[in-house]
Amino acid sequence: MTATARLHRSPELPALLDRIDALGGSLDADADAAEDLGRLPEHTARALLDTGIVRAELPKSLGGFEFTPLQLIETVERLSHHDAAAGWTMFALQLVTGSTAAFIGDAAAADLFPDVAGGEYALVAGHGTRPGRAVPVKDGYLVSGNWQFASGMAHATHVHSLIQVEDTGEMRILAMPKSQVTLDGNWDVLGLRATHSVDYHCHDVYVPHEYTYLATTTTPVNGGAVYRLGLVNMAAIGHTGWALGVGRRLLDELKKVARARAGTRGAAVDTSQFHAEYATAEARLRAARAWVAEAWRDFEATLDSGDLLTTEQETLLRLVLNHATSTAREVGGTVHRWAGSAAIRRGPIDRFLRDLHTGTQHITSSPVVLQNCGKWLSGARPEARWSFLDLA
Repeated sequence: MTATARLHRSPELPALLDRIDALGGSLDADADAAEDLGRLPEHTARALLDTGIVRAELPKSLGGFEFTPLQLIETVERLSHHDAAAGWTMFALQLVTGSTAAFIGDAAAADLFPDVAGGEYALVAGHGTRPGRAVPVKDGYLVSGNWQFASGMAHATHVHSLIQVEDTGEMRILAMPKSQVTLDGNWDVLGLRATHSVDYHCHDVYVPHEYTYLATTTTPVNGGAVYRLGLVNMAAIGHTGWALGVGRRLLDELKKVARARAGTRGAAVDTSQFHAEYATAEARLRAARAWVAEAWRDFEATLDSGDLLTTEQETLLRLVLNHATSTAREVGGTVHRWAGSAAIRRGPIDRFLRDLHTGTQHITSSPVVLQNCGKWLSGARPEARWSFLDLA
């Protein structure tokens, strides 16, 4: 086993978490403005990027911190506790920029990531569930397509998109300058308003082959074991941390409401029913977090040994994410039920509830993925293997 095959455990995590915490007050103060803008204000985004949060998922060989999955989950959880939209934006940039750096060819990596330690690197955003068309031409492809949900695109310099090569059907991921696509500016939603998750399109844009990679690869060009998860499994990291952070913040906000209203006339928060439901929500969230830690320790041990995840582990990875997401949704229901007017007036509870109900609609935690987990775990499809989010 080579040194690059091992999982890299970065010593940078505590300092990064401290830098994120130091921005908590400003994130709260800027939250309304961010929603009105439909993206993070530039000074907010720059302050977050300066913490090194995207660098956390960049390969060490290129100057990144290359956190382990559990370190990344804790990072996203911490930021999402402060602000759900900021957490979503940054984990999307983490994932797409980090996977591009890991899997893109050497020449393209040198162009896009010339000095990561010095802060000179591309920021990549985009989406990969609906493939565009790629027509092979000399040394590259002519790419056309429409893609959705490009979270963090307001802060990106480059775009990541799934393409399907004409004739062969091969699925690849591309990286191209943001200037080569048209942003549709259609992010008009109830929650996660500040993530700028717009749709975008292009027509017959030339992309060199060197700036693409096989969508299913688990063999990094740069970096160590974390990237052997592959793009789809890496996506579960950020979504898992986000759900845990948002669920925790909502329970913390409900505690503030309970303290403020306790002892007032007819206060619902003084009832035994409230106390029981709060305790139940607390137990569910802590249990979900404990299972995340248990499962990902097992996944990390497999990666550290030089192996790829088994089908059972890939199934559990998806199930752990689904469970964390559904648990956060249940916690949100408890908070909405007991927060009273704080759940409907503009403020942290209202914002986090709207963000939660938007974020939990993501395809990675869809009912179909849960059903596919059950098919494999119950023995109904023992021969099946995961292809993106489907059993094949």
